[in-house]
Amino acid sequence: MTRRCLLRMFLLRPDSMVRRVFEFCLAHAARRFSVRIHAYCVLSNHYHIVLTDTYGNLPRFMHWLDEYVAKCLNRHLERTESFWGPGSFNAVMLADAEAVAAEMLYVYLNPVEAGLTRRACDWPGVRSLPVDLLKPARSIDRPRGFFRDRGPVPRTAELKLELPDQLIDFSPDPVSWLKKAVAAAERAVHEKMRAAGRTFMGARRVEAQSPFDRPQSADPPSELKPTVAVRDKQRRIEILRAFRGFLDAYRAAWKSFAEGNRQVVFPWGTYWMRVRLGVPCAVP
Repeated sequence: MTRRCLLRMFLLRPDSMVRRVFEFCLAHAARRFSVRIHAYCVLSNHYHIVLTDTYGNLPRFMHWLDEYVAKCLNRHLERTESFWGPGSFNAVMLADAEAVAAEMLYVYLNPVEAGLTRRACDWPGVRSLPVDLLKPARSIDRPRGFFRDRGPVPRTAELKLELPDQLIDFSPDPVSWLKKAVAAAERAVHEKMRAAGRTFMGARRVEAQSPFDRPQSADPPSELKPTVAVRDKQRRIEILRAFRGFLDAYRAAWKSFAEGNRQVVFPWGTYWMRVRLGVPCAVP
């Protein structure tokens, strides 16, 4: 998943309020909505997360995470304007182990591929690395400034990164495989940068930028946003065909519901109508 910020907000130092806000909100939202976190990286004006949505709570998880990251950081910087870019959220289903592994490597290597730091571990912002999958849960204190002392949000939240189920049998030692793959990809980027005559910005220059700067370029308005990632073409076709079938079934059920049929059964995967109006849904 990807989400873009309107500012270069996340360029504050890693020991700052930014790290605590993001990781606390991530940890609390993950526990509250039963979402398993596998990897994340927060760049200057956007972030990536690889996760497992265990009980179909992704919309509520993302709503809570984005809302409170925005509110906390706006309060921290004494801002009242919009924080997230409209239409900047994108979620991609990772349909096989290869796609999961590729996406985790993409998240780890984002600062390197962007020419910001030579190594993934040098990125001064908020990020995770393969070794973090082996570490115990971290207790993160609730950030000051926005949350009420006696409010419903707990004083601490536990953040534990978990190895995705798809990677358990992907390699005899998945974490070591990820570490070696990160190192190999870093070397490949170094060669590419050297051949192009380019140099890395480096952590110091990254930190020296103002968090109030806005990106100088915007995503193309017609850029396609993928919804599924899978190496096998036939598998991708099957998944997209199933998704199209869901949309057709949902539209038919919604039309019947709008005409007054309160007993119509919506297809499995229905979210808003199930959560808000309690409509009956098919069993998977």
